[in-house]
Amino acid sequence: MGTRSYDVGLHPRFFESSRAGPSRLSIVRGKYGKSQAFKTWHMTELKIDADIADRIPTIEADRLSKFYGIFAATRDVSFKIYSGEVVAFLGPNGAGKSTTMRLLTGYLSPSEGVARIAGFDMNKQRLEGSKHLGYLPESGPLYPDMTPFGLLDFFAEARGLNKKTKLDRIEKVVGLCDLGSVIYKPINKLSKGFRQRVGMAQALIHEPNVLIMDEPTSGLDPNQIRGVRETMRRLGEEKTILLSTHILQEVEAMADRVILINEGRIVFDGLLKDLDPHKKGLDDVFAELTNFQLEPDDEENHRTDSSSRVEVPPSASDNS
Repeated sequence: MGTRSYDVGLHPRFFESSRAGPSRLSIVRGKYGKSQAFKTWHMTELKIDADIADRIPTIEADRLSKFYGIFAATRDVSFKIYSGEVVAFLGPNGAGKSTTMRLLTGYLSPSEGVARIAGFDMNKQRLEGSKHLGYLPESGPLYPDMTPFGLLDFFAEARGLNKKTKLDRIEKVVGLCDLGSVIYKPINKLSKGFRQRVGMAQALIHEPNVLIMDEPTSGLDPNQIRGVRETMRRLGEEKTILLSTHILQEVEAMADRVILINEGRIVFDGLLKDLDPHKKGLDDVFAELTNFQLEPDDEENHRTDSSSRVEVPPSASDNS
């Protein structure tokens, strides 16, 4: 009897087996009998070591492109992110960061290519993939008249959590996001920092193993940013995180790997230390990779042309 295997990096039927023990995982593999008149699949379990399973991507962009007429918002974007990675998605404004994230989450349909979360095609299997995904867009889905507790209760119920699980998860995310002091205060009365934490809590309510966050520190003060960083570090110990930012300090504080996009294309994908091997400074490397050039007016302002300076006569300066 012949055997045919799926590509384990792409197959969606990846799951943890209670019989496999804590250090082993299972993946469905198909077998078919050639002697049968019609090939039928018989599902069997194949156990694989955890270090191999960790190399199965939980976030995958496979030649993603999004076109609006003749304009390409993204073109042939490809990368894989694995369990336990915290990856910073960098790029200037308008580079395609938010579009790529919307494609990955199934919010937008790609013109070409495939977006996968936990192995599920987010264009065809969005509901299955969403069970594994927590998404925090730049402007989070908050209802201003609700309290954080009411909003979390609503989203937990929408996710299908039963009463006991719902209360347990609300308690967990309130503690994780440090919302205890404002849990019954209307959201429209909260500071932007607390609203951002509420948005993060709703993304975590169903205990996803994949988090995609668009500008999670946008508009926050330094203390609030520090709080978000600490939360990201704790979450990064057990989840896969992709976060977009254009603040280079955030990359150094929260991520080990960087994906940089410019004009809809990936221009760098690697470890943070490899982004700046010659220690030029991240600002200079970012400008170089994104083809940044000063506008003529800016060049004029930065020029130190002695002919444009006004010399003050010694007599005038003495008398002043």
